[in-house]
Amino acid sequence: MSLVSKTFELYGKTYTLEAGELAKQATGATLVKQGDTTALVTVVVSKERKNYDFFPLTVDFNEKLYAAGRIPGGYLKREGRPTEKATLTARMIDRPIRPSFPEGFRNEVQIVATSLVADQVNPIDVICTMGASLALTLGGVPFEGPLACVRIGRDKETDAFIVNPTYEERENSDLDLELAGTRDFISMVEAGAEEVTEDDMLAAMQFGQEAIGAFCDAQLAFVEEWERVNGPIVPKEYILDEPVPEVEERIFAHYDEMYAALSDADKLSRIAHVEELKERIRAEFTEEEQLMWEREIPVNLKKLEKKAMRTMVVETGERVDGRAADEIRPIMVKDAYLPLVHGSGLFQRGQTQVLSVLSLGMLSEGQRLDTIEPVEGKRYMHQYNFPPFCTGETGRIGAPKRREIGHGNLAERALLPVLPDETEFPYAIRVVSEVMESNGSSSMASTCASCLALMDGGVPLKRPVSGIAMGLIQEEGKTVVLSDIQGIEDFLGDMDFKVTGTERGITALQMDNKATGLTFEILAQALQQAKEGRAFILGKMLDVIPGPRESLRSSAPRIETISVPVDKIREIIGKGGDTIRAIQDETGSTINVEQDGTVTVGGVGEAADLAIARIKEIVREPEVGEVYTGPVVTIQPFGAFVRLFGNKDGLLHISRVAEGRVDKVEDVLNVGDAVTVKVIEIEDGGKVKLDRLDKPKAPEGSGHGAGEGRPRRESRDRSDRPRRRPGDNGRGRAPRRHHEG
Repeated sequence: MSLVSKTFELYGKTYTLEAGELAKQATGATLVKQGDTTALVTVVVSKERKNYDFFPLTVDFNEKLYAAGRIPGGYLKREGRPTEKATLTARMIDRPIRPSFPEGFRNEVQIVATSLVADQVNPIDVICTMGASLALTLGGVPFEGPLACVRIGRDKETDAFIVNPTYEERENSDLDLELAGTRDFISMVEAGAEEVTEDDMLAAMQFGQEAIGAFCDAQLAFVEEWERVNGPIVPKEYILDEPVPEVEERIFAHYDEMYAALSDADKLSRIAHVEELKERIRAEFTEEEQLMWEREIPVNLKKLEKKAMRTMVVETGERVDGRAADEIRPIMVKDAYLPLVHGSGLFQRGQTQVLSVLSLGMLSEGQRLDTIEPVEGKRYMHQYNFPPFCTGETGRIGAPKRREIGHGNLAERALLPVLPDETEFPYAIRVVSEVMESNGSSSMASTCASCLALMDGGVPLKRPVSGIAMGLIQEEGKTVVLSDIQGIEDFLGDMDFKVTGTERGITALQMDNKATGLTFEILAQALQQAKEGRAFILGKMLDVIPGPRESLRSSAPRIETISVPVDKIREIIGKGGDTIRAIQDETGSTINVEQDGTVTVGGVGEAADLAIARIKEIVREPEVGEVYTGPVVTIQPFGAFVRLFGNKDGLLHISRVAEGRVDKVEDVLNVGDAVTVKVIEIEDGGKVKLDRLDKPKAPEGSGHGAGEGRPRRESRDRSDRPRRRPGDNGRGRAPRRHHEG
């Protein structure tokens, strides 16, 4: 096996594909680059066929901080559990790859993408899908490839689409659209947008489809070069689950019963009827047959349920719960659902119910990100929890699963474009969506509930956001687009297409598609139908809470920002942080001081006001003519220092402590005495000179000015004193010599 490397340019960016040098014991391995950003993508297919009734595919993104020249934090100083970004990247690879494998493939497949170089210019995520596709091809693995994933941005100034934009280009883009698939159809879409219209989104997807085709051609060109150097790629043979006609015939004889069992609007009742029917069908097989066809029986039972559900939709126009294709389930909305929290909202659509809770904090409480991307943190965090009780099941509760991270990220992208700028609203924002019941579209319910919580908490959103999940059924040459899909329609349908947005446009989008017959005409219909559904849902939300509340909850912290001179930062912090700690402890506030002099103060109730008043006293500068009353803090022979405010003192000279001359300041003032003074001069170094108002008269006997009250010395007769001679010390002794010899 010889090294093959091929560099090419597409849409203004440089890419490199390599294979034949690294990870040669894997089934397939590829090195893929954009600029200097480099990922190694490996594929391993197990030799043994697993006894599963599903396709066992695992995708991992191995995020190495050395790729960005960084050392991991913590005591261990090595990478630990996958970051949120690593999980989302693994999902981005998984979603287009999974449906490309042939039905009945049961060998275990593991795809691992490892970051080797992150040049801080080009993102690494989208190129990994191309690397996985090429690794599968070189390994002779059967799949519907080649595949590719691209990111489409749109320049805010020129409206020009950008393929795989750099981090800098993404900053100036109002669209962040990732889509993957083959040159003929799109299988995965993920997008965040700044209220982009449906027409513009569709145009971006069409442009992205063309770009995917270009990257698929680049892979084919590499394969041609590979085979020229290393010989033809030999396709590997894997045993697939083949249909057993007898099993299918016996199970599908119960089609009418399955059709009747599915015709129930209540999810739990419908599931119970379907499971009861499946058990009766299983019982018709002998123990020997059940053992012999242990995979075929459950697979065909699922096919029966899928066929009955889909036929019901395309033939009658009705769904399992009796709704029309564009009908939305009953909606219930409640705001301010919980006391004391900073904001809350309950949203229920059919048998899907989500409670979202808002927490506000200082900007310093935002999430710090330890990733290979040039991003240090984020102030808005949306987290989604899907406990087992929401579907009436038992299960483990612990770290979030990949699905929960993906759904939380979708709702976060949906609301991010309408959040106020941190200069307008200097808060870290965390929203947690707790799924209480689930029967499909829980991620969209969490978006709606979170919007309610934000408005209930007084967060000044630009515009409210709603979301809806669309579905698709293509059966017997007919196509039906479904609004507000429930769980069974997601599970057995051809498409899960989630759209969120405001009245102005789309803010987020996610699609997983299994139908090769999905056209842009169908997508256009789905987007328009989603727009109408979003408007209907938003109307229900605004009936309950028309907009953000005018003020924050009393339990929420009040955060204020002030600017202070940079040279005053040291005084605010104090020696070893003593001053700032004292202010925080005594007022119950939290204070952050930036190097540019920006001071952010947060606290509940009056805490922020008290802390700001203390800080202003510290940085305050006196002005000539101002009058203060303060205590004497220090007395020196030349005058008294008077505390004006905070830690600021001024000098009251001894000549200004009283009317008339005094010998000592203590004759008229003592430490702790309150004195009223006026600022008469401020020197360049900041020293303040004071004059005392309402001066008392100098006490009798103090000072020389008047010559009164002090006994005069008696004059001495010095005529009898002997005159000194040069060198005489006046006592008749010669001067002492210190250095002799």
